[in-house]
Amino acid sequence: MDFAQEQREALRLLEGLENGTLDVSTSAQLIDEADPALVYLIFTWLRKRYGGDHPAAEGVIGRLVELSNRPGSVKAKVAEGKADPVVAWFEDSYAYRDLDARAFIALVVEKLEG
Repeated sequence: MDFAQEQREALRLLEGLENGTLDVSTSAQLIDEADPALVYLIFTWLRKRYGGDHPAAEGVIGRLVELSNRPGSVKAKVAEGKADPVVAWFEDSYAYRDLDARAFIALVVEKLEG
């Protein structure tokens, strides 16, 4: 997959989880095709943005939980991604809340492809 396509698919996944515009099976398919570090970073970005008392937290976090509880590789992929050096680089250099969705995806996909 080329760089621009990978960015589009990553943003589609993030926005689909954020806005509830993707069904669970489509989200799971996109996760299966994505890099584990990217999946971990997207899940964590969403958890950081929608934690606590955010009005949309229940929906966003609920979708993440539903995917994580699904039989298959979502939970394993998130766990695998957590150990990736790109995650350590991102977390040492940036704060999740400092980047909007597009900037976040552009930065992470560029680093993963670089």
